[in-house]
Amino acid sequence: MNHFTDEELVGYYLETGRNDYFEQLYERYCNKVHQTCLSFTKDTIQAEDLTQDIFIRLIGKLDGYKKQAKFSTWLYSITHNYCADQIKAPRRRHEVATDANWEGMQIPTDESAEQDEAEAQLISLAMSRLSEEERGILRHKYEEDLSIKDLAVYYSLTESAVKMRLKRSRDRLRDLYQEVVSH
Repeated sequence: MNHFTDEELVGYYLETGRNDYFEQLYERYCNKVHQTCLSFTKDTIQAEDLTQDIFIRLIGKLDGYKKQAKFSTWLYSITHNYCADQIKAPRRRHEVATDANWEGMQIPTDESAEQDEAEAQLISLAMSRLSEEERGILRHKYEEDLSIKDLAVYYSLTESAVKMRLKRSRDRLRDLYQEVVSH
């Protein structure tokens, strides 16, 4: 697949939906996108998160690629704009309970246990709607606690391809969960 141009890979992915075409684009540009994100954030972990977010967004935007510019230029534009938007976005505040906050904390009740059980059932229903492949990779990662390296060996993929599949599977599970909850 290395002999295909970026534009051909985009076309083949849109025609067939085969992940290996997209994964080739991911392999080609993952490091470049990550470096751009890192130049914005100066934080490796945040840059990794932004990189994954960008490639997830890219899947939905590929059909909008008009080939008026080189794919790499178009991807750089998406990356730059997304990073700039994320940096401008107001920071979320995370509150940590301190001794002063303990007084108002709720003690779990049977009702909250029932809510937890109901939520677990909704998650299970959403999981059942995933493909076998999506369920498998999520279970290996989160139930069996396999590392990205172990998953790469198990699935005969690169580590970056495993990360991408995990991200897609988590996003799909989140979408399915929202569908289940709203019905």
